[in-house]
Amino acid sequence: MLRSLSRRTVLSSLAVLSAGVVLSACSDSGKAEAETVPAEPAQPAAPADAAAPATPAPAAPAAKAPEASGSVDMAKLLEPGALPDMMLGKADAPVTIVEYASMTCPHCAHFHETTLPALKTKYIDTGKARLILREFPFDPRAEAGFMLARCSNDNYFPMVDVLFKQQQNWAGAQDARTALLQISKLAGFTQEKFEACLTDQKLLDDIRAVRERGTKDFGVDSTPTFFINGKQYKGALSIEEMSAVIDGML
Repeated sequence: MLRSLSRRTVLSSLAVLSAGVVLSACSDSGKAEAETVPAEPAQPAAPADAAAPATPAPAAPAAKAPEASGSVDMAKLLEPGALPDMMLGKADAPVTIVEYASMTCPHCAHFHETTLPALKTKYIDTGKARLILREFPFDPRAEAGFMLARCSNDNYFPMVDVLFKQQQNWAGAQDARTALLQISKLAGFTQEKFEACLTDQKLLDDIRAVRERGTKDFGVDSTPTFFINGKQYKGALSIEEMSAVIDGML
């Protein structure tokens, strides 16, 4: 269950929140442990003079699609919320992926650094899928990251990308305010714009409303959580797992 957050401004919270609280906030209860497959026993080497026909190496088996943990009504999922949806890809793509993420979640950062680039090349850029990213912050630092991304306007996804890549530099920093300000300045923020963004109570309330809707209406309780054409999958899926799900819908 999400812990209650006070209405104090995110800006005033950044300097007092401990790193331990931030990093423990990312829940990954739905992520399955990787199955360990025992190695085949080594075969004795053939004598040097034995004439053995060359055999091609077996092809790697295709990844099995993970089991969905539930499903939601797609029309309800795509209804407008407190904030306009931020999307990568074409609106008429046959597959829609809705991701709920937290900016301080290391599993979300892992997905965005390792799986999303391949997903974008293979499915999003080719018109087969689109990705909608929705905010699901667990703590004030995650809220601040999303607020800065929203204040970046057309640079929402580049800002999200930078914050995930530099997550260790600000999410666990003793002084997150200074770390986020430095990142924001590189993205073109002035100090005045930075402070105005993080003291925008309406924006903060709207981001919290997106999170609360995800919990109440769609059962989101951990990040990342994906809805692929309405089917729910929890955990940072690999590109192989994503492909197995998406290919079955095309």
